[in-house]
Amino acid sequence: MSRYATLPPGPAWPAVLQGMLYFVARPELMRYGRKHYGTVFTVRLPRRPTVMIADVEAIRSLFNGPANVFHAGQGNREVLKPVVGQHSMLLLDEDPHLRHRKLLMPAFAGASLRGYRELIAEITAQQTAGWAEGRVKLVKYTQAVTLEIILRVVFGVTDPVRLAKMRKLVVGITDANVVVMAGSLSPFATRYLWPWKTFKRTLDGLDELLYAEIRECRDAPDLAARTDVLARMARAGGQDGDALSDVEIRDELVTLLLAGHETTSNGLAWTLHELMRAPVELARAVAAADRRDKEGDEFLEACFKEGLRLRPVIGSASRLLTQPAEVAGYRLPAGVMVSPSIDLVHEDRTQHVDPGVFRPDRCLDGSVTTSNWLPFGGGVRRCIGAGFSLLEAVEILRSILQTWELRAVQQRVERPKSKHITLVPSKGAMAVLRRRD
Repeated sequence: MSRYATLPPGPAWPAVLQGMLYFVARPELMRYGRKHYGTVFTVRLPRRPTVMIADVEAIRSLFNGPANVFHAGQGNREVLKPVVGQHSMLLLDEDPHLRHRKLLMPAFAGASLRGYRELIAEITAQQTAGWAEGRVKLVKYTQAVTLEIILRVVFGVTDPVRLAKMRKLVVGITDANVVVMAGSLSPFATRYLWPWKTFKRTLDGLDELLYAEIRECRDAPDLAARTDVLARMARAGGQDGDALSDVEIRDELVTLLLAGHETTSNGLAWTLHELMRAPVELARAVAAADRRDKEGDEFLEACFKEGLRLRPVIGSASRLLTQPAEVAGYRLPAGVMVSPSIDLVHEDRTQHVDPGVFRPDRCLDGSVTTSNWLPFGGGVRRCIGAGFSLLEAVEILRSILQTWELRAVQQRVERPKSKHITLVPSKGAMAVLRRRD
């Protein structure tokens, strides 16, 4: 029988305090909620209450629920709209979301992914070969590699001058925190106050370059033969007369930049962070990288997947209720945010044996499924770039492990640190690099 209490129980602390904890100490707040209130509890944030769910059956029902009731896009708008724009697939719901997904899906289908592999491998080899020996922050290196892949494989940028300008502007945007992103909606702040004024100028500069790239792509005589994601977007829907506009393409490019570049680079940094503290698994990963075969690639992919499980980069996947609905046994009112907790599912002992141990084999033996492994979300909203991210991660891990010996600066595990909507290693995944013979 449904429980018709207005909301599940949760911490009674002030909403401002819970909001601060949600963004700066999310894993700790989630564990506190589960310990004291169970697998369904309420976090009262300043804008609206959020019901956290850590039960896999309830999460599956939520992901497969009616799209007109559970709005994922509407839940993302407050923070992401100033950056990704109103046409981003992350912010769309129902028919507009399905339209964009249909038009973009061919660019991330199997045949397209196989076509990207060679260029990704080439870019990665160039990048990793130029790294310096000694003590480094791996997150800086992985961010540089994934950014180059995004700019060249996704954006299709080849002009060296434009590439240099884009690198600088993209770093200025991805380094912004949630407060800066959300505050950039204020005309007063973006006109008179730092850092919002600087952020708006940076975003305008990137837009200028992106629109120039989009125009040149549409006019390119070799458009039909180009294989980058931008060219595929420009061609999408042309035969049906339902093509993406320049503004829609711009918004999806920026979405791929934030959702693809930041999440993959931080996931790679966490994976290397864990491999350096698991000598047996590191030796297996090095051997897998050296083999360059299907079995080796599967193990490298399993390492990345296990890194994302043990160290979730994104902690939740929100849905905003547009009307009253039953969720996890509660009848919740419209306007409530419902958020599956990726953190809690990934460390649930009923779902993962020894969840605190880095064990890539769990991603190969069938114990990790789409129900208990949620880095890319689920249902119709599952990240469209999941396959691209996994392909990219395998190529980057292979190149790094073939080129470098890695040793952790200290065995102590680095704590997660909040960086806008992602969690990164607090010290940057510190390592000592030594070039392999």
